Amino acid sequence: MRKVRGIYLKNSGEITIMREANRIVSVILDALGEAVEPGVPTMRFEEIAQKMCQDFGVKPAFQGYGGFPFALCCSVNEEIVHGFPSVERVLDEGDIVSFDMGVVYKRFYGDSARTFGVGNVSQEATDLMKVTRESLLLGIEQAVVGNNLYDVSRSVQDYVESRGYSVVRRFVGHGIGRKLHEKPEVPNFVPKGTMGPPLKAGMVLAIEPMVCIGTHDVEVLEDKWTAVTKDRKLSAHFEHTIAVTPEGPVILSAS
Repeated sequence: MRKVRGIYLKNSGEITIMREANRIVSVILDALGEAVEPGVPTMRFEEIAQKMCQDFGVKPAFQGYGGFPFALCCSVNEEIVHGFPSVERVLDEGDIVSFDMGVVYKRFYGDSARTFGVGNVSQEATDLMKVTRESLLLGIEQAVVGNNLYDVSRSVQDYVESRGYSVVRRFVGHGIGRKLHEKPEVPNFVPKGTMGPPLKAGMVLAIEPMVCIGTHDVEVLEDKWTAVTKDRKLSAHFEHTIAVTPEGPVILSAS
């Protein structure tokens, strides 16, 4: 690993370790998605995540990070990110639920997120999830050597806004490696008056669009963690950890 302008570039061996960390995250997200159905308390997903971390012999990345009390971020409907699993919160038909999961494997982090529909969901919710997932993939396509980081940001923002949705600005993606959050920040919009760093082989980035049906304005609830849309309209969240390589972007957290 070497550092350029404050950004850690990973070598092939380190990327191999991160690929396994993110594979484990992907397997956990697969299992969580299979367990989604009406009537399930959201604490059940925390239990699944904890048990699978034990089975894989990995540490939950989020638990204890900044005081966060759970392994899993579980966010329902208008909750954008950092939602708490709960015994009282039970999924209803038509809800959407976002899972953000991370692990530590051999001192490297894996991080990924997906949003799932609960039973039969509305066309509005289906379209929101589809656009959010597609914006992530379009952003990843721009993560090539020689591009600027904000080429990724611009691709996400342009696609989302062209479909009539808004991109959350308060929370952004990030570099990832031996720390959960490394430089650079990866916004899903192009900040005004700034230039992003050039993309170099060895960068590993967590790209994570959070997309809203209404306003992108955010409110944080009394628990000091759960972020919701200010207008309480639906939000979806998809995230992949990717490596920038000479051959193009590689999704490390692919299912």
